[in-house]
Order: sequence, then structure tokens, then C-alpha cells
Amino acid sequence: MTDEELRLLVAEVVAAAEDKLGQRTEAFFVGDVLGIADWFVVTSGANGRQVRAIVENIEEQLVLAGGPKPIRIEGKEHLSWVLMDYGWIIVHVFDEESRDYYDLERLWADVPRLADVSPASEGF
Repeated sequence: MTDEELRLLVAEVVAAAEDKLGQRTEAFFVGDVLGIADWFVVTSGANGRQVRAIVENIEEQLVLAGGPKPIRIEGKEHLSWVLMDYGWIIVHVFDEESRDYYDLERLWADVPRLADVSPASEGF
């Protein structure tokens, strides 16, 4: 998969999350500092029902866009933190309380975000 194709899938994930009212949705390029994935997407829902709707919409929209199905999804039974593993992309869907507690944005504050990455950027 090319870097551009991967960026487009990340943009699809972001759009699918926001379509179901995902809050503070951000995508971080972690490929240069983390060996398990290239991108992390972080979003949150106001409650468990909204978290479930976000997760289901991301899964559905990626398939419709020709993207992969997740390798695994963890946390669907509790809906406070759902992790969707797509290999190159890891999606974290939190409820508000869990997102504030874990504060993943603080951990990835120094890496580029999707909004900062243009298709012509070097190193991606």
C-alpha cells in the first residue's frame, strides 16, 4: 500500500468518526517512532452507544471505500475504549472519561498529524 493510499484510508477513518459525531478526532503519524503501525487515529463519543456507532461506521465506511476489514477489534464489550487494529492504522475510540484519563494526544504531541501532512511530504 502506498503512503498516499494509506493517508486516504486514514482520512476515511476520520470522516467516518466525525460522521457519527466523533469528538476531537485526530490522526497521528507514528510510523517513525513506533514499529507496530504507521497511523493512530483517536476519537471519542459522548457515551457507549455513540462509541459503538462510531466503531461500526468506521468499519462499514472503510469496507465501502475498498479498504481492509480490521484484523481485530478489542473493547466492544465495555465501550469505554475500543481499539480497532487495521495493521498500518490503529483506531482508538474512547468514551469522554477514558479519553481524558489516558490522554493519548499528550503522548503523541511531537509527531505529525494528518492535517500537517500533505501528499508531497517527504518521509511518509
